[in-house]
Amino acid sequence: MNEAPSQLLPYLEVLGPDTAVDFLLAFGGSPVYLAAKPTLRSDVARLIGVDKARKLAREIGPGHVRVPLCKPWLAHRFRQGGMSVVAIARKLHVDATTVRRWFATDEEQLDLF
Repeated sequence: MNEAPSQLLPYLEVLGPDTAVDFLLAFGGSPVYLAAKPTLRSDVARLIGVDKARKLAREIGPGHVRVPLCKPWLAHRFRQGGMSVVAIARKLHVDATTVRRWFATDEEQLDLF
């Protein structure tokens, strides 16, 4: 799973992959408010900066949005960085067998092209 799910594309486009990972770990699975004119009082702006928070609001739309979890994508990203299955499981708060299943699913799929 090298490709990011479509719901992540706006985050990756505005934040870049490394900051997007930090953003997903901080806010994934929860609603956040993306202000059209963010200030440093916002948790989002404190994490990614006012400029990127403004760009993200423009890209996704200002207001309350639910940030996707995308744990399988995060797991693959961490694996590419050399993290062990157990460390990934701890970081994502899932069972190690879940992480192994995410990786096994990719290996079982045939490449038809």
